[in-house]
Amino acid sequence: MSAKPGIPRNSLIWLLVAQVLVILPHLTHLPLWIIGLWLGCASWRIQIFRMRARYPRSWLKALLMIGAGFGVYFSRGSLVGLEAGVVLLIAAFILKLVEMSTRRDALVLIFLGFFAVVTSYLFEDSLVAGLYSLLPVTALLAAMIGLQQSSLVTRPWPTVRLAGSLLLQAIPLMLVLFLFFPRLPPLWSLPQAGDRGTTGLADHMAPGDIARLGRSAELAFRVTFDGDIPPRDQLYWRAVTFERFDGRRWSQSYASQLPQAPEWQAAGEPLSYSIVMQPSGQPWLFALDVPQVASAEAQLMADFHLQRRQSVNKPLMYQATSWLDARREATSAPASLGRALQLPEQGNPRTRAWATELRRSAQEPQAMVDALLKHFNRQPYHYTLEPPPVGSDIVDDFLFETRSGFCAHYAGAMTFVLRAAGIPARVVAGYQGGEVNPAGNYLSVHQFDAHAWVEYWVAERGWVSVDPTFQVAPERVEQGLEQALAREQSFLADEPMSLLRYRDIGWMNALRLRWDSLNYGWQRWVLNYQDEQQSQMLQRWFGKLDGQTLGLGLVALLGVLTGVLALLLFKPWRRETDVQQRLFRRFERLLARHGARRHKGEGARSFAQRAAAMLPEQAPAILAFVSLYEAQRYAQQTDATDDLSRALSQLRRALPGVPLRRHNVADVHCRHG
Repeated sequence: MSAKPGIPRNSLIWLLVAQVLVILPHLTHLPLWIIGLWLGCASWRIQIFRMRARYPRSWLKALLMIGAGFGVYFSRGSLVGLEAGVVLLIAAFILKLVEMSTRRDALVLIFLGFFAVVTSYLFEDSLVAGLYSLLPVTALLAAMIGLQQSSLVTRPWPTVRLAGSLLLQAIPLMLVLFLFFPRLPPLWSLPQAGDRGTTGLADHMAPGDIARLGRSAELAFRVTFDGDIPPRDQLYWRAVTFERFDGRRWSQSYASQLPQAPEWQAAGEPLSYSIVMQPSGQPWLFALDVPQVASAEAQLMADFHLQRRQSVNKPLMYQATSWLDARREATSAPASLGRALQLPEQGNPRTRAWATELRRSAQEPQAMVDALLKHFNRQPYHYTLEPPPVGSDIVDDFLFETRSGFCAHYAGAMTFVLRAAGIPARVVAGYQGGEVNPAGNYLSVHQFDAHAWVEYWVAERGWVSVDPTFQVAPERVEQGLEQALAREQSFLADEPMSLLRYRDIGWMNALRLRWDSLNYGWQRWVLNYQDEQQSQMLQRWFGKLDGQTLGLGLVALLGVLTGVLALLLFKPWRRETDVQQRLFRRFERLLARHGARRHKGEGARSFAQRAAAMLPEQAPAILAFVSLYEAQRYAQQTDATDDLSRALSQLRRALPGVPLRRHNVADVHCRHG
């Protein structure tokens, strides 16, 4: 009935604490029955320790495992995959608690806990998650220390202090391994968490889609420029181009997704910057026009948007250089012009008629664009996140009835009018602007910065960008969405707890920016410290070396650093940890400098009496030290260590400054005989 003596109380306490700390960050993606399973198993284990319950029999353990398997299957729909695998791991971590009867079982449970801590990074890898993981690791180390038969076996708090000390001692080695250990490609890939929240632009756009993003405070990406941050009205971050319109929504064409590099000529000064992009679940990357990316995984597509082979399912860092004044497909008519004139056969008759009328008075494409922009600027159009509903002819209703909408309404309507007038045009979706963080001198772009604008093609000029929203709400482009919605006060109305709503409170905004800067540093220098960043750092430190030489040098450096760390930790020059023995060794060395050397195998009392005979003036101090040493060493008077140290100091003061010549016992007897 009783618990086997292999699991001390101290270790069991910290194991229970560690299980709570390990499971907590997983609760967002665990089924609720896991909580009930832990409560039941923890209560059972406590009753076993109190000798009020038995260990489960084999048939009951088998039944519990089968039940956990069914629970995973019915809650996750499968026993395979990341989510199901993590639930199975946590269930095994909990069930092992009631089976644990020996120290070996406890060690297995502790190692399972370490592995469960690592799996939490698959779902959340922020700075907070990284700092929090130190708590379960410390508790697991305390449980491991509590398994040892030592003076700490019944004292929980000294145990956790020792665990924290061990963790601190491991930090230097951890930093060395992090900086210098080669970043090898994975042998296999793990599936991404299906419930990991991603939000952002989709591969199609209806007028209400971007308006919904305008209500989200989620971070889209952060940007660090090599030089000064450009003016806000130049920051148009292209994500995707929409060329097809079915009467209700805009979407990508198949041809625009081909990995076919478009024709363009660089002009003006280039802008270099690095982006840390949040998971979007989409393959495209964000960049200013026209970009070049120093990565083999990304490619400029036929419509000038950047795309990688795989979707962005985890934070991604990349370097880019853009030419804002570049001429795009200006020398010859691109193949995309036909797609840039496509319209449904039916629908929006008033807009079509109006486009024909405008084209009669504005023969040149640029004159047509200027007429449209003047129309949006002078007519009573309204910029809002809450436009009134429209009917089946969404462009007609917007242009001539409601005259209220978000950027997607204006970009879509202008593109439709230009196409109806025979001018190639398309909608570009992405983000505009961003918030400058002075704490780190970088730009944060949020989902509410989502934006849509227009591109039209003119012979000898190529694709030209224009933003009709600027004519209706210039503050949206020059200052941001919050200022554009100041009248209706709908900025982040669905997120009252977002700190972005309280940027006018100085101290709160300063704290928010500082915290955001810390998180950005964590993403740039820790999460994105991969083989490319490591190679660049090592090249800066050690110069240009070939891979083999660099690898051998790193191995040698790691060996040296590990050796130095081992010396600092184990201190072989201070092997004697016994206080009395250390003081007695000093006593021996002190007398040896004055001619009295201890013989091999000679006892402490015999040596002291011989030394006292050789140094009669210091005999009382010598014998006093040895008497105290014997009392502490053999009578276990360990509370008098300070007295022994003082006795040694008195002997040192009593001895002359210049060592005496070597005597022997016969000389002493002759002299005093």
